[in-house]
Amino acid sequence: MPAKGDHDARRRDVSDAVWNVLAEHGFGGLTMRAVAARMGASTGLVSHYFPSKQALLRHALDLAEERTAARPRHVAAGPGLAALRAALLDVLPVTPELTAVSRAWVSFWDAALADPALGASQTARYDRWRARLRTHVETARDLGELPLATDTDQVVAIAAAFAHGLVVQALFDQAQFPPARQVELLDGFLGTLGHPPGTGVPVATDRQSTRDQWKSVQP
Repeated sequence: MPAKGDHDARRRDVSDAVWNVLAEHGFGGLTMRAVAARMGASTGLVSHYFPSKQALLRHALDLAEERTAARPRHVAAGPGLAALRAALLDVLPVTPELTAVSRAWVSFWDAALADPALGASQTARYDRWRARLRTHVETARDLGELPLATDTDQVVAIAAAFAHGLVVQALFDQAQFPPARQVELLDGFLGTLGHPPGTGVPVATDRQSTRDQWKSVQP
């Protein structure tokens, strides 16, 4: 029997290979054979740690959660819309690491749509994300950056849809949506939130403009 330290080190090697396959090929390309090929090892070694495809999938999900939680966060220039901007930047593929995380999650959507249990976990994940965004939107409203009558749930839903729509476009067409353009599009979108519909007039506020604050925070 190998020593526990050797066993743990080998498991970390397998986990690294699982993540690399996941980041490059998504959940659809995650197989025992692909992980083994990435390691230059046999499928028997991989199956020793993950005896079934379902076990491999569960481990890949755990890795995706860990990488998502551990990714570097953008620092907000202030509360309200500036904090909302930082939170949305955190999900855009503006760095190689964020691109890998985004590829993993977007590829997971297909599996989640086909499996009720995975779908429920994805729904819960979205609920938690929107709850975090809602805090920033409510603060922006209280600070006068958004109208008092703002439907915060509606703004949150639109912001989440905008961000993930931009993620998908950037993943499929990196030449058209490089990091700088993603940031430009996000700032343009956020700039529309403080304008009452149909007026094109910013909501009055004594705070420094959010756009000026954002200039000091670049990915």
